[in-house]
Amino acid sequence: MNRVLRTIIWCLVLILTLAQLSNSAEIQTPRTLEEMMAAPHISRLLASPAGDRVAWVINYKGQKSLWVAEGPKFEGRRLVTHPEDDSLDFSDLQFTADGSALVYVFGSSFNPTSRPKLPEHLIMMVDLQSGKERLLVKGTNPLISPDGKNLLFMRAGEPYLLPLSGGSEPKRLFQARGRNHSLSWSPDGKKVLFVSSREAHSFIGVYDLERDEIRWLLPDVYRDLSPVWSPDGKRVAFLRLPPGKDREKPLSRRSDVPFSIWVVDVESGRGKKVVELSRGGGFAQTYPSNPLVWATEDRLVFYSEHTGWMHLYSVSVETGEMVALTEGQYEVEQMTLSPDRKLVVFNSNCGDLERRHLWKVQVKSGKPEPLTDGNSVEWAPVFSADGQKLFFLQSTPRRPGIPVMMEFSGKVRKTLVNLAQIAPEFKEDRLVEPQTVTFQAKDGMVVHGQLFLPKSIKKGEKLPAVIFMHGGPIRQMYPAWHHSPYYHNCYAFNQYLAQSGYVVLSVNFRCGIGYGAAFREAENQGPEGASEYQDILAAADYLKSLPQVDDRRIGLWGGSYGGYLTALGLARNSEVFAAGVDFHGVHDWALRGRRRNGGGWGIFEAQQEIAYKSSPVANVEKWRSPVLFVHGDDDRNVDFIQTTDLVARLKELDQAQVETLVFPDEVHSFLLHKNWVKAFSAASEFFDRYLKQRKIK
Repeated sequence: MNRVLRTIIWCLVLILTLAQLSNSAEIQTPRTLEEMMAAPHISRLLASPAGDRVAWVINYKGQKSLWVAEGPKFEGRRLVTHPEDDSLDFSDLQFTADGSALVYVFGSSFNPTSRPKLPEHLIMMVDLQSGKERLLVKGTNPLISPDGKNLLFMRAGEPYLLPLSGGSEPKRLFQARGRNHSLSWSPDGKKVLFVSSREAHSFIGVYDLERDEIRWLLPDVYRDLSPVWSPDGKRVAFLRLPPGKDREKPLSRRSDVPFSIWVVDVESGRGKKVVELSRGGGFAQTYPSNPLVWATEDRLVFYSEHTGWMHLYSVSVETGEMVALTEGQYEVEQMTLSPDRKLVVFNSNCGDLERRHLWKVQVKSGKPEPLTDGNSVEWAPVFSADGQKLFFLQSTPRRPGIPVMMEFSGKVRKTLVNLAQIAPEFKEDRLVEPQTVTFQAKDGMVVHGQLFLPKSIKKGEKLPAVIFMHGGPIRQMYPAWHHSPYYHNCYAFNQYLAQSGYVVLSVNFRCGIGYGAAFREAENQGPEGASEYQDILAAADYLKSLPQVDDRRIGLWGGSYGGYLTALGLARNSEVFAAGVDFHGVHDWALRGRRRNGGGWGIFEAQQEIAYKSSPVANVEKWRSPVLFVHGDDDRNVDFIQTTDLVARLKELDQAQVETLVFPDEVHSFLLHKNWVKAFSAASEFFDRYLKQRKIK
């Protein structure tokens, strides 16, 4: 071999070696947090009542945009853009009856940018063809009448009517005591159905536009909820729950609540009870967005939890015959009805407790059939106007949720947006795929979680680890991007931590959803004894059992209820948890009960002692590990004083490093993208100092 040939071969080998090293370095180098947080969040999927059109909203780094796709190509296009990261958003989307325009609300109820003038809510209309916008009126909750001539909306808690022909001022429709909500037009557009909530009871009302009068349907002492019109507009069905009692737990935290379904003839006022169940109506009738729908063949479809799992049922209005549409040890979360009212499509964790997939079932009877499967998660299903197509949002472990179209004939699928065009800096290929794991608490409770392992772990290497705990606690995390904007961001941060060299364990502790009512209503939880804290200790033991984890460098982070559990871990077991980042956590249940009329948990005088003992403040003297508190001071979910009080206690003791990051005028679920990035940057740097660089003696 001559010298020239040897030189050429040597150069080629060198080039290939350098390329391999470069690729290896690229894979092992963590992405910047800004790149990870550039993953767009898509929401508010809506199909047109006429024509092949679908719309949605994209939040990309705080910039909101309204999108639409039209058949037959269904290629998403940007319709309206708001480029500022300032909390203003598009909501309450509604197509006009002919599908030619979209009505929506643009604005915000909050002011995280501290504007000298508070933002307003504007009801806007945009023409899909021209893209031209016009202001209709100031207000919220717009509802276009069936004939397309009038707009019903709310202003200052009262209903107003605006003719869409223009040239007229809005007029107040009616005034009624209580909080009036859940408005809907009758099919002929001549009446408005609504709920009037009053202290411990509620009425179903019908306002007649021609007669200018309100009729109350079977008024009594009960909590009447979720009214729906019959297809012909002559009857109304609604849910009836027991009247409220003083100092009780909220309905959303109970499955033992009896309930019944009633149907009333609007003209005569006569009604009858269709079905009654002795339990299963608390959480099931307050959590779903549409707990009752009127289907074909005069049947009503509803949720119930009387078997211990959230399921769908249909009942005949005429005979009261009830059929279980779903059954077994799994839960149904969202449902939608086909245009002909014969088919229900729902998402559920049937066959896979860790995810949500789509299923279909006939309204009258039949076995559910799967529509999706695999390692993805699906939600927000909606039918096309002709019922031949289904639109939904779908995420995977690496790809955030995007709109998908599926044809029922042949199951043709098409994604409606290209993420690379929306967020070119976001790269899916570097993300890890979380493993689903289970472990057992000391009392025998089986706990589920998702384990994020860094790609670049070397053999024999011991890495720091972080436990993530969700809020709520009525939530469930998935081994994929989440549908909630809050947990979409949390998932991004967990992925970033994994790429930064941390083992991350996301814990679905008891009190959450997805695993049945007994799991959600576990005894002695929260202010009643903090039984779920056993699951966090079990998570630490699980991490210690992994060969990749340094058991002396385990941290905690979480928001809201997860912030509570973070603080509880540091207060009770600083010897186990080396550091923690606490986002807007509850730190004193007794204080919450006193300030918030029971605090949403029924924390009154008799419960004050156990509530205090179940709180981080009860063990603050044992707190030794460093902590970072992150909180917005306009938090309407967890009072800011929960953080100021605990920080003051820790500062007085002066035995733990305390750091704070406060966002003036920011709310519970941060509205500004830049605040999420700033908070996660601070959390990452904090963990690097106290976990990665910690000196172990």
